[in-house]
Amino acid sequence: MEYVYAAMLLHSLGKEINEENIKSVISSTGVQPDEAQIKAVVSALKGVDIDKIISEAQISTVAAAPAAVQTPQHEAKKEEKKEEHKAEEAAAGLSSLFG
Repeated sequence: MEYVYAAMLLHSLGKEINEENIKSVISSTGVQPDEAQIKAVVSALKGVDIDKIISEAQISTVAAAPAAVQTPQHEAKKEEKKEEHKAEEAAAGLSSLFG
């Protein structure tokens, strides 16, 4: 994953994403770079419009956010109904003892 982060860092700085630059970024962290990983990332990103991917990811994140916010409220309502139902059942059971 750190190789992808290195590529994104280079992209955000306006630097070319190539093997030498990724190797330099990884090496600067004190980690021995893996040449195969570097080659894989560079070849996977060849011809990819990173800005387009980032903007699409931001749009999908914004679209998913309201659904994520609504889910806990919906679950809380279900739990309230279950608790009310249990209380009613308990009251009915008690009334049959004294009935």
